[in-house]
Parts: sequence; structure tokens; C-alpha cells
Amino acid sequence: MTICRDAGRVECAEAYSGSRKGEVRSLGWNVDLLLNGYKACHHGSLFHNNTLQFPVSTARLCGCQATETEMDASETQTDEPSVKGVVFDEDDDDAAAGGADEEHRLIPDQHYYSYEELRSRASVTEHSHLPQDLLQLSHVFGYECGRRANLQLLDEHTLLYIAGNLLVLLDVNTRGQRYIRSCSGCGIGAIMTHPSRQYFAVAEKGRQPNIIIYEYPSLRPYRILRGGTGVAYSCVCFSADGSLLASVGSAPDYTLTLWDWRSERATLRKKAFSQDVHRVSFCANGTGQLTTCGSGHIRFWNLASTFTGLKLEGLLGSFGKTTVTDIEGYVELPDGKVVSGSAWGNLLLWDAGLVKVEICRRGGRVCHSGAVQQISVEEEELITVGSDGAVRSWSLESVDAADAADDSGVCEIEPMNELLVGRNVSLVCVVRSPESSIWFAQDAHGCIWKLDLSFSNMTQDPECVCCFHAGPVQGMDVSKSSHLMATTALDCSVRVFDVLSKRELTMSRFRQGGTTLTWASDAVGGGLLAVGFEDGVVRLLELYNPQGLHAVAGRVHSGDAELRLTHALKPHNAAVHAVTFDSTGHTLATGSADGTVFFFAVGDSYRPLGFVCVPGPVRSLQWAPPTHEMSTLLVFCADGHVVELQSPAADTQICGNSFQLTALPTMHFCFSSIKSRIKRDEAVALRQARTAERQKQQQERLRKLKEQNPDASEEELQEEEEEEEEEELPPLYTPSPPSPLLCGFYCAAGEFWLSMGGFDSGFLYRCQFSEDQSLDPAERRDEPLSFIPVQDSELNPITSISFSSSGQLLVCGMQDGSIRVYPAQDLHQGSLQAFWALSVHDNSSGRVRHVHFSFDDTFVLSAGDDGNIFSFSCMTEQQIHTHTHATVPSPRAGLELEKAVQDIEDPSAYSIETAKQKLELERVCAEAERRKQQRRARLEELQRSFQELLKENQRLPQHTRLHRSEFELDPLFLQQLEMQTEQRVQEVRRELAWGEEEQRIGLSKLQNMFWESVVQDTLTVFACRSGHKISSYRLLALPFTHTHLSSQSSPEEAELRQEHTHPHKHHSSTSLQDEGPQVSSAGTHTHTQKQSSRAAEKVERAREQIQTRRQQWAELYASKPSEDYEDPQDVEGIRAARENLGDCKLKSAEDFTVPEHLRMNVEKKRAQLLELERKIFEQKSEMNLRVLALRDQKVALLSELQAQVEQLQAVQQTLPLQKHRPLPALPVLLPAEVPERRHRYTRATLERFNTLRLQEEQDILELLEAQDTHTEEDTHTQSQDTHAVEDTHSQQEELTLLEEQMREMEEARGLNLQEQLLTQMQDSVCRFDAELCVLRHEKQQLDVSLKLADLRHVTLFEELLLLRDFQKREEKLTERLRTYRQEEDDIQGRMRECQRQMELRKRDVQRLQNREKSISTSFQTSLGENQRFEEFLTRVFKKKIRRTKKKETHTAQDGDQSEDEEDSDEDSDEDSDAEDEDDYEESEAGAALDDTVCPPNCDAALFENTLRLRDLRVDVEEQLQDQMKTLDTLKKDYDTLSKKEKLVQGSRRSADSDLELLNREKQQRLNEVDVVLPLRLHQLECGSEGLQPADLQSALVLSAVELQRLQMRIRELQQEKSQQRLQYRHARQQHRQLTHQLTDMETRIRESEVRCEQLMLLKFGKLVELEVLQTLAGNRKVEEMRQEVRERDARYTQELKHWQAEVVKAKACVTAVMKLNTERLQKINRLMTQKKTLDEELDCRQRRTVCQYAGGLVDEQELQRLQQLISGQSQDIAALNVEIQALSRKDGHILPPLEPVLRPAHTHTASGTGAHSKLTLSGRAVK
Repeated sequence: MTICRDAGRVECAEAYSGSRKGEVRSLGWNVDLLLNGYKACHHGSLFHNNTLQFPVSTARLCGCQATETEMDASETQTDEPSVKGVVFDEDDDDAAAGGADEEHRLIPDQHYYSYEELRSRASVTEHSHLPQDLLQLSHVFGYECGRRANLQLLDEHTLLYIAGNLLVLLDVNTRGQRYIRSCSGCGIGAIMTHPSRQYFAVAEKGRQPNIIIYEYPSLRPYRILRGGTGVAYSCVCFSADGSLLASVGSAPDYTLTLWDWRSERATLRKKAFSQDVHRVSFCANGTGQLTTCGSGHIRFWNLASTFTGLKLEGLLGSFGKTTVTDIEGYVELPDGKVVSGSAWGNLLLWDAGLVKVEICRRGGRVCHSGAVQQISVEEEELITVGSDGAVRSWSLESVDAADAADDSGVCEIEPMNELLVGRNVSLVCVVRSPESSIWFAQDAHGCIWKLDLSFSNMTQDPECVCCFHAGPVQGMDVSKSSHLMATTALDCSVRVFDVLSKRELTMSRFRQGGTTLTWASDAVGGGLLAVGFEDGVVRLLELYNPQGLHAVAGRVHSGDAELRLTHALKPHNAAVHAVTFDSTGHTLATGSADGTVFFFAVGDSYRPLGFVCVPGPVRSLQWAPPTHEMSTLLVFCADGHVVELQSPAADTQICGNSFQLTALPTMHFCFSSIKSRIKRDEAVALRQARTAERQKQQQERLRKLKEQNPDASEEELQEEEEEEEEEELPPLYTPSPPSPLLCGFYCAAGEFWLSMGGFDSGFLYRCQFSEDQSLDPAERRDEPLSFIPVQDSELNPITSISFSSSGQLLVCGMQDGSIRVYPAQDLHQGSLQAFWALSVHDNSSGRVRHVHFSFDDTFVLSAGDDGNIFSFSCMTEQQIHTHTHATVPSPRAGLELEKAVQDIEDPSAYSIETAKQKLELERVCAEAERRKQQRRARLEELQRSFQELLKENQRLPQHTRLHRSEFELDPLFLQQLEMQTEQRVQEVRRELAWGEEEQRIGLSKLQNMFWESVVQDTLTVFACRSGHKISSYRLLALPFTHTHLSSQSSPEEAELRQEHTHPHKHHSSTSLQDEGPQVSSAGTHTHTQKQSSRAAEKVERAREQIQTRRQQWAELYASKPSEDYEDPQDVEGIRAARENLGDCKLKSAEDFTVPEHLRMNVEKKRAQLLELERKIFEQKSEMNLRVLALRDQKVALLSELQAQVEQLQAVQQTLPLQKHRPLPALPVLLPAEVPERRHRYTRATLERFNTLRLQEEQDILELLEAQDTHTEEDTHTQSQDTHAVEDTHSQQEELTLLEEQMREMEEARGLNLQEQLLTQMQDSVCRFDAELCVLRHEKQQLDVSLKLADLRHVTLFEELLLLRDFQKREEKLTERLRTYRQEEDDIQGRMRECQRQMELRKRDVQRLQNREKSISTSFQTSLGENQRFEEFLTRVFKKKIRRTKKKETHTAQDGDQSEDEEDSDEDSDEDSDAEDEDDYEESEAGAALDDTVCPPNCDAALFENTLRLRDLRVDVEEQLQDQMKTLDTLKKDYDTLSKKEKLVQGSRRSADSDLELLNREKQQRLNEVDVVLPLRLHQLECGSEGLQPADLQSALVLSAVELQRLQMRIRELQQEKSQQRLQYRHARQQHRQLTHQLTDMETRIRESEVRCEQLMLLKFGKLVELEVLQTLAGNRKVEEMRQEVRERDARYTQELKHWQAEVVKAKACVTAVMKLNTERLQKINRLMTQKKTLDEELDCRQRRTVCQYAGGLVDEQELQRLQQLISGQSQDIAALNVEIQALSRKDGHILPPLEPVLRPAHTHTASGTGAHSKLTLSGRAVK
């Protein structure tokens, strides 16, 4: 970090890390402000003298550098980098002094920049010969009404707004304009006026744009703020006191910057948001708060003080339950709350970053019918401005105190006042005049309004100050004889401007928006305008001066110009993009987006000549110039097609039902991209040029080299040349879809120029129609003839082109809103390098659509997509003042008497072609209907004639009548008619098949949904006598989910895989021989052979014993349990305890851990839900079956009752009438009891229904009369029966006595039977009713259970919805955990395998080592005793030989050349090492060792045996080396796997914890779900006191049975606890006993080991391996060596005694020295005590001196004396320490004690310090 103090500013360059690491930021800081901020940090003030200060800590201001870690730590609160405080590298005093000296170097208040040096100018290329002031801005006719906050007020009559690259100052009274150009030349982003109206800020666009502060009214640049954003600013705002400025950048950085604009420095910087920010503002009360809003957000900022200074902390507003919306307007209330608008028109009240309440009008009406654009507070009123054109005022107190009355979060408030500006008005922003209640409003529909918001009786109506086009200007053209300009746009208006007088002459509005416009030539009419609209209509408007009309009664003409509609045509069905008249004025051509070009004959009626279809949407049209032989029309299509059409003749007659011209000669051209080939050719040319240059340089270099070295050959000179790699050529590319065609124009007959967009931009292409026009236009691909590169147009193509009337200049409109002027002759010469360019329109949204010269080339006019229209003058000031206004054409004679032309206002009206086809279709239909009527009349006549013939035939006698078949002339004719009828019926059926199938499918869907899905419909069974009834349940079929889940078990998480099988043991690839080497016993001495054989046998027996003992130990260790071994019973008990005990905490506890078996997910919850539905379904089905059985029982009862009634009637027929008991009323089956019959129908039912539906009243009456007739017949029959009964009774009166007795007996029997039948019927009915009541009671209980089940279902469903919210997170965590577990299992498996391999390798290494020892032992045994050649054979045996490895044959796939080379390198290295070792051995031996020849007198068998054992040893060593390498590799792999296992375990534990937190959160959310549990009062019990609590919020609900079980379980657990304690006590005692035994055993083992080692040392003199010892045989040489060892031991013992005596003497001497050292230490102690006493005395005297004589000085001589005394004592202490150190060293030379040198007398030096002599002692100081 560096500090410079030039011009009173501190420049801080700080390299910071983060998303832009390595980038350097430079920030300007004022030294005085920083020092003031330092002072203010101790007082807690953040503002000093109305300037934002930085409280910097004292340590940092004193020069303490902040490390990068501290810088990064200060930014941990937010993701975006923030500006930190300044750190000084120099001292604090210097910094403060520098700041005081440089105070006068601040930017003076009267400092201004030069506007002429800052503003952007037109750029002129070299050698263009075009003047710098070629075009001068004349006037701006447009206004960017859609830009946010594009209206500011400087004073009561001056408005400020942005127009492209200009800032316009508009005088409201005079309509005069003043302009300020953009300094960057890339546009202006935002503007804002200072609260004092003395300054205004202009935030620009471009690369690293600036904010320029202008002074008003001088308009001089006052301050420039640099480095606030990267591309453009979106909004700026001053603070309430005007000292600070806040700016927000646009995409991509969205940086919020706070500026101390007067000192031109950025104080704070932070990223505002990640989306567009529309507005920023300071809090009005000056509390250091800001607010920003934009797309889907609002953010509240606060200036927070940290140890690094001030920082911006942003709180993002949370919408909560309110829908997220874009916020355009807001305002801060005095109490800190914020009121913002919304997209739907309501107000949102924010408090502490949350939506407190949403405010609407009464009845739920919105505050505005659209977005709320701006909100402001004015005198206890809240004023809101909406896009609906309304301004409303609200009570500030009501809004501030608004609160929601319920959970809806909405509060209803009515506005106090409102003002509707007008229809079709959309307000964007308003600005207030400072000294009145007048406001100026920006209208998105192109107006600026003057509003009076005083809301009083004297309030003025809204006044439109200015009116402009709203949106892009779609069409523009100039008059061919006057300085008039006409424009149209999608705002449905056509406007005419006077370029000279700089005003709008007239305007006309229509129903649809205009899309194109052309001004007719004088040959057609100088005031005729042809305008195309978006609905396909072309309107011809006549411009005239109304002052020239004759006065007509009732008409008043005002103004200088008017537009009159002369013709309204609709040739197209889509938007009209081009309208043009030919040079003669006889033909009008129109082009549309529907791909058609229509021709009209110019005249009074504009007769249609026809249309032609072109391959794509029409972009523009151009007639051939008069110099061409033929009158042709060039059609430019947007997709790259160009069509040349020959003009149709004026007398062309349209034949047929269409206006399409099929025989019109046409030429087609389809542009094919050649830009990639151009780039490739340029690359080739550049490469060739570079090659030529390189060859030239090479030749020159060769020439110089040859001069320097004449004898060198050409090959030697060219060796140094290196070939450079050539870059790859650009590939050939064809864009898909094709590049759009932007504009074009004729250059010759059949040739034209094109400007393309997209990939092919950057060139003007000269094209020509091909002679071969046989190809389909859609398949054509034509390449241009030539091209001209256009400078700086790769991303900025030409969009419009216009020539001056003189043909000397060519003006082009560009994509970025700039205009260029080229000399026209350069185009003909094939070069466009010289041009004049100026940025005019907005560079991002101001594409130039039209650019034109005036008729006399004195003006250039441009119109763009930003809605601006600029007028540039080519004249001098004097020439301009000579012309005051343009000439408006005079009206035609009789114009005032002509009737108004009917306009086409309906957008759906037919076009000319569609109307013609419609008329033709109506004519054809009318003709067909006329022919049908004629046919029908002829048929009716024939039918009447045939009926008359039939009647005449009936009047003839029977024998003369004709049969009906004889009237048929031809039977085949009837058959043919029937066949035709059948065919027509089939055709009709086929036509109606789709509708029939649609209706059938719809019916099936309805049946499936409402009928077939019903398993059982509601069935109601009524009691016979009581009013009770019982109904079944309406059951719906269970969905497929039930059956699917029932067939599959619920998914469970897979447990961790455990390996139950031990890995198989793999043998080493290297075969090891278990048998020991066979030692040859051949020799010259028999004794040696026998001794060797006995030793070999002994060694073999020892080896067998060792192997047997090894196996026993291995079996013993294998049976030993591992350290982590656990008893299976204990493991099972722990598992059961974990599953059954669970977590004793409540589920509502925060630290409750959900057990594994109780964890719930979506599948389990869905299974519970479906299981509950299944149980409900089963219970309902069971009850329905019982109800259905009861219905069947009732049906059977009715049948039985009917039979009994019939039997009773039969019995009553035998009884007298007076003894008849009344028949009981039989119950009937109601329709509700047989619902299955409800939908049964037959064909007869349908026919009867149809009959009843079609019959009239008379037929219904006849049916009623017929029923009456049947009733009378029944009555008559009954009367006859009565008479028959009476006759029977009369006959019975004549019976005898016996017959009378028999009759009485029969009567008694009948009466008894009658009573029995009636009793049975009554009992059956009562029994049925009783069963129904019982079943009804059971159903009521079931209803209660089902209702509880429904509540449980609701609870489960809520839990399921809740679990679905966690499903994705849980699945991710589960998958992550499963992956980690699987990876951990894999790693553990690999580790086990690696460990197993390591064990195998270790065993192999041990075996090889034992084998090597056995070979050495065998060699020593073979030597025997007193071997003369022992040394030679030992050298031969131990010699390292180089062995040739056999090269293994590898296949092409297995072998690799690089590996072979590496192997060869390794072999060579090993060979070199072996050679070195051999050389070393030979050098040690003193002579070369020849192991190929047995020396003389040496046993040849022994020599051969030695060579064989050496080969075995070398083999074993090689195998051992390979095994060791493999073992090292396995260890490295194991270590790597261990590290990876730790990482994976950490990740798994992290995933487990995350899953546990998720389950805990899930459980907490599940606990929040309300569960309905109906309880009766007697079910409520209090477990503690027995009283009913008043509040049951904290109560725990459980059943009594569960409570008893828990209490019983408590007692069981207490007993189990006691038992476990007893078992634990016994186990502890047993453990203690076993521990003691283990300790005793270990002690015995250690004692035995120590004893063995001692015995081994006594016997062998060192620790040896018993196994090796057992394998060794006796050796004489060993015994001799042992004797020598004993002799040396005795000799060494004598020497040891001698030296021990010497040590005793040395110790005595050391003791004496230590005594002397002790005395000196005591002396040091006394001196230290004396020093302490003197120090205390000195301190006491100083305190007394200070107390007695305030401010006095201490005696200097006394102070010096004491200092000398202390210094001398310090030297004594140092000398004694040195001496003590020398005495304490073991290796130091002990000298006799020296007497301390006496200190000389104290002498005073010039400086007042005493000198002491020093003792020179060696050694280290002793503490």
C-alpha cells in the first residue's frame, strides 16, 4: 500500500483477492477527512462537517499494516468486495502534519472543467476531406418517454431529459432547447438534480463511464466522478443535504457507490443486487440509510462502523406471504418504515426488512390499476403515481399506522384525493416545482404533463406541455419540395414537422400503429402521404394548409397544416413494412410481413392491379431509377431473398377469383454467406506476406553470414533456420439461420448493394441476378459479385442508407445509433475508408431506422428505435436565419366540399384479396343454392304428378288396376339409389366418426370418473314400521397405488455391507524352496565328513522342532480373540436395547434424536396413508355387505309377507266378511333401496321416453282418458265380485245343521290360521326392524371411528405434504451418505486386501531371511575346521555377481518400448552399482578374485559346493529384494488408502450429521402439525395432584392402558437396574481378580525374559536368536574365539579397576571445586540481597523526594553513584556465573580459584558513568 500526497489527496492502491484477484483498485481519499474521521471514531460520530468520515483505529493510523487476511476477514459478512479504510505507511505525527500542511490543496470550490475538452465530437478519418462540422445539430423532435426517471426540473420553466447522446434543456414557456452532448459518446444512463437546483448529475454509458456534475445555469462541468461502474449507470441520487451522491451500475456489476462528489472520491462501494436495480435514494432524515429497489427485490442499506472503517450493510427485503414483485417506486417514512409499490397496484408497508401489511382500497380494490411508479411524502400526505394515469394522495398517518386485522395481511384504506390525468396515459415519474404545487409528469405514451396537485377548489386541469412519439419511430420521410418531415410510430399517430421552424405542424391518430411511411413525389401530389399500419391497412393522407380553404358554415379551420384521409386500402393481412411510388407516379407498391407485394394504379380510386408472393417477409422496396430501361421493383426480404418484379401495366385486368399475378416476370436472388471465405483469403494473404517478408529477411541474414564466413556452405548456413509453425486457417462457415438483410439499393440494371446483419455484417455486398432462374427460390444460393469492407462494423452493421439529391454524399444509419457520412464516389470506387461519424441516438437501444437528406440537401434527419428524431443542418447560421418556416401545400380546389372518406377501423376486416375470394365464394354458394331450389321445385312437381297417378289408379276397377311394382320402370334404378344412399350414409358416418369418437371417449371418461370408479353406491334400507333407516357408504375404487404398494414392500435403506467370509490366502508368485540346501559331504577328511553330517542332522532336527513350535504358536494366536471381540450375546442385547429403549426425551424436545426405525419419509408416510385408506375401505365394505344383506333380508321378508298375504286372502275367502281382519299394510321397496335399478333402461323405456317427450297435450289427455276407462272397468269388476259374494252368503243361509257345524269348525280353523298369519307377519316385521336398529347403532359407532380415521387421514396427508418438502433434500443426503458408505466399504475392502497381501509378503520375507541364514550356516558347516582356503572360499561365497536376466517375450499389447527402456536403464544402474561394489571388494582384497578356477590343493567338490550355495544365496537375495519392493509398494498403498479412508469417514460423518439435522428439522416440523383428538371430560386425569388443570397446552395425551404399562415398565426397570448393578459388582470383582492375575503373569514373563537375557549374555556375550543357535553345529574356530574373549575380558577387568580408582580421585577434586563454587554462590546471594535492599531504599527516597518537592530533581551525583554500584555488582555476578559455568562442565579445564580483582576507585567520566574491571573467565553462565 502506498501513500502519495500530491494535491492534498491520498491515493490508495490496494490489490485485493476475490472474484477479481490481481486487479488493482485506486481510491482517492482526502487526508483531512481521514484525520477528522480518526478523531471522530473516539466520539462515535460518523459524520463531520456534513461529510462522511471513516473511523480508523489508532493502531492502523500509526502505521500498522493490515495483512491480507485482515482485509479478507473484513469482507466475510458479504460476498461482494467493499472499500476498506486507508492504512498509513508513515508515522502518525507525519501523517497529521502532512494533512495540516496540505489543507489548501483541496479541489477549490471555483474549479471547473472545460466542456469543450470533455464533450464528444464527430470523428473524421484521415484523407476524407470532410470537415469536422459537416453536420450541426438543429433540433430534437423526440423524447425517450419509456426510460425511467427521464424528466428532471431545474427551475420553474426548465425541464431536463435525455435524448440519445444528448441532454436536452427544454424551456416550457418558449419551447426552446439547449443541448449538452455526452462526453463518452456512448450514451447517457441516468440524470439527477441537486436538492439546491444548482447542480445536476449526468451518469453516462460506455467503458468505465463517468458521472459529470454540471453547474446550473452556467452548464459548466464542475466535478467528474470516475470508476463507479464498468459499463453503464442505471440510477443516481443525491442525499438530502446534497453532500453525497449514490450511484448504481447496470449489468454486469450492479455496483452501488457512495461519492463525496465535491472531492471527487468514492467513499464506499458494494454490489447492490444480482439483477436490475431501478432506483436508489437516501433516507430523508439523514441517518445514513439508503434504499434500492428493482427486479423482484428491495434492499435496505445501513452505514455500519467496523474496525476497518465504514461499510455498507444491506438487508434484503423479505416478501413473506406476499407475492414477489418488481418494485418501481418507494418512499422512506420519518419513523424508518418504507412504503413501496407493487406490480399489481397495491402498496406494501415495510418494517425491519419485512412486509408488515399490504394496503389496498375498500372492497379489495387495488390502489392503482397497474404498477405504482413513484411514491413521495408531501406535508403529511403520501402521493402515489401509477401507470394507470392516476395520482392519489393518502393520509400519511393512516398508512404509517396500518395493520392487518386478520391473517390475510391486507389493510383497506381509501385515498384522500385523486387526479386522473387522462385516457391512455401511463405516468412514469413526476417532479415538483420547488416554489409551488405544480408538478411535471412523464407519460410513457409520449407526453409531458403539467399537473396541479394542490387538490383545492382552484386546482387547474392537467395540461399537456409537449407531445412526442411513444416508442420506436417506424416510418419517416421528407417532402420532395419543402422542408417538411412526416413520421409514424406504433403509438397510432402520424405527425408532420416543420424542420425550419422546429415545430410540429399537425398530428392524426388512428386505431392501429403505423409501421411505414413514404412521401409521394410532386408527380403524384406534393402533399400526399402513404402510410402503412400494423393491421395491413394502407392509408393515403393529404397534407394541406387549411388557411387556403373557403369558409364553410359550421367548420372552423385553425393551424398551419392538416391531414385528410383520401383513401383507405387493406391489401395485406399483416403489418405493412414498405410503401413506395414509382418514378412516374403511376403505380403504388406495398410490401408486408405476410410475404406479399401489392400493386395499385394511382388515380382517383387506386384500382388494385394484383399482388405477387415473395419468399420472405418484405423489408423494403425500391423502384428502379428513371435511368433504367424498364420499370422494375426491387423487393428486399428479411431472410436474405431479393426479388426483382416488373411493374404491371396500368390496364391490367384481373380475371378469376384472385388478384395474384402469376405471369409477372420475376428475378430471384438468395444471399449466400461469403464472409468466412473472405476471412480465410485475408488470412492466406497475410500468411503469404509474412512468408515473403521472412524469406527476404532470411536472404539478408544469409548474405551477412556468408560475408562473415565465406567458406561456409549453404547447408551449414541454413541449419540455424527454424521453421515457424503456421496458424490454422479460419474454417469456412455458413450461418444457420441465414443472416438478416438490413437494407439495400440499386446500383445498376440487375445489380444492387446489400447490407447484412448478424454473422455477415462488416461489408457491403454487390450482387447480381443470375441468368439461370430455373431453380426454386427457396433452394437458391447466390453469392455476391464483390464486396467492400466497412470499417468498425463487425458488430455495428449499416441499418439504413440514403443518398443526397446531388449524389455526392452517402449517409448511413448504424446499429449503435450513430450516423456516418461517406463520399458517394468512394462507393463507386469500391472503398469506404473515409467517413464522418457522430454518435446521435442511444448506443444500446437507438438503432437508426431511417436517415434522409432534405430535398435540397440542407438538412439530415434521423429516426431511431429510442424514439428520438434528430435534425442536423448543413447550412451556416446566416443561411438558417434566412428561412423561417417551410411551405405547406395549398389545398385542392373544392376540397372543403368533398365528403369524408370511410376509414377501415376494424382490425379484423377483410383484405382486398380475402374480400375478393369471399365475394367469389358467396357468388358460388348463391348459384349452388339457386340450382338446389330449382331441383327441389322440379322434384315436388314430379311427386305431385306421381300421387295423382296413384289416385287415378285406385279409382279404377280392381281388375284394371296396376300393381305398385308396375310403376317402377327399372328396379336397378331403385337399387342404385339405395346404394348411393348407403354410400352417403357411410360418408356421413365417416365425417362424423371423429365427433362420435370424441363423444364416446368423453362419455367413457365421465363414466370412469363418476360411475365406474364407484364400487358401491349409497344404499338406504328403511324400517317397516318405525322411521329408522340405515344407509351404506358410497365407496370409490381404491387406486392402483394400493395394489402396487401391497405387492411390493416399502423401500428400506440398505444396511452397510459386512464381510462374513475371510479372504483366501494367496501364495507368493515366487516359489520358495522349503527344503534346506543339500550340502555335499565329500571331502578328503573322513572326520570332517562325519562331523558335517551330524551337524546337518542336528540342524534338520532343530529346524523341524522350530517349525512345529511355530505352528503351535500360530494355532494358539489364531484361537486368541481380537481386541475388539465382543460376546455375541452382549451384542444382541445391546442391539435390542437400542431398538427398544429409544430416546427418552419427548419428540417436541429440540435435542430429540429420531431413531432409525422411527424415521419417516415420503414412501413410509404414503404407505401409512394408503394402509389407513385400505382399512377404511375394508370397514366400509364390511358394513356395506351387512347393509346389503339387510336389504336382501327385507326383499325376502317382502316376498314372505306377500305369500302370507295371499294365504291370508285365501283364508279370508272361507270366512264371513264380518270376521275378516284388516290386511296389514305391506312395506314396499323404495327407489333408495334399489339404486342399481336407477340406471337400468331398455329400448322400450327409451321409446316411451321419446314418445312422451314428443307427444302433445292431446295425446297426454287421451292417455289419461284411457286410464279412467280402465279404472271404471276395475270398479265394475269389483261390483260383480261383491254380488257374487252376496249370492254365496244367500246360498249359505240354506245349509243343514251338520253342514253348519262343519262350517263353524272350518271357520274356527280359519280364524286361528288368520291370527297365526297376522302374528307371524307382525313378528317378522318387528324382528326386521330390531335388526335394523341394532345394525344402525353399530353403524353409528363405526361412523365415529371412521370420522376419527378421517381426521387421522387429514393429519397423515398434512404430514405427507410436509415430508414432500423435505424429500429432495433427504434424497440428496441419503444418496450422498450411501455413496460415502459404499466408498468407505470399498476402501476398507481394499485396505483389508492390502493388509492381507502385506502379511503374506512379510511371511515370505521371513521365510527368505531364514532361508538365507540357513544357507550361510550350511556354508560354514561345509567349511569345517582348519580349512586353509576358508578366506578364499568365504570371499567367493560372499562375492556379488552380476546375473543376466532372461528376457521374457511379450506380445505387442503387453510390451511397451518406454518400459523396456526404463528397465534397461535400471539394469544398467544396478550393474554399475554391482561393478562398483566388486571393484571396492577387489581393492580391499588387494588383488583380483578369480572365481572361475579352483585354486590348487583346494577340494574341488567344496569349491563347487561353495559356488552352488552362492547361486542359492543370490537367488534368495533377489527374491528378498523383490518382496521388499512389493512390501514397500503395499505400505504406500495402505497409507494412501488410510488417508482416503479418513477423508471419506469425515465426509460420511458430515453427511450423517446433515441427515440427522434434517430428520430433527423434519420431526420439529411434524410436531407442528395439529392432531385432532376428541376426549371426554372423564378421560382427563391429572397424574400429580388429581386436579383438573386450567390450561392443557403443556399436557401430554396418552391412553390409560399405556400409562399403566409405563408405570409397570418403570417398576420392571428398577428391578432390572438392581440386578444389573449386582451383576456389574460381581463382574467388576472378577475383572479386578483377572487383572491381578494378568499383572502377575506379565511380571513372571518379564522376569523370565530378563533371566534368559542375562544367561544369554553370560554364555554368549550378546543376545542371540535361539532358533539360529539351535541350527548351528560345533566349530573349533568358535571355541578359540571364545577363549580369546575370556582372556580379553580378564585384561579389561584389570584396566577397569584402575580407571575406577582414577575416577575416585577426580571426584574428590570435583567435590573441592563444588565447595568453592557453593561459597561463591552464597556470596552472589548476599550481593543480590544487598542490591535489592539498595533498590528499595532508592525507590523510597525517590518517592519521598517527589512527595516533598513536587517537580524537583534527584541529586545527579547520588544517582550516578548508585548506578555505578549496581553496574559493579552486575559485573561481579557475571564473573561468578562464568566461573560457575566453567566449573560445572565435565569437559572443561578446572583451574585453581582466582582471587577477585578489586574494583578501582569510582571515577566520574564526562558522561557520568562509572567503569568496573571485568573478570575474564571461560565457560557458560550458570543461572
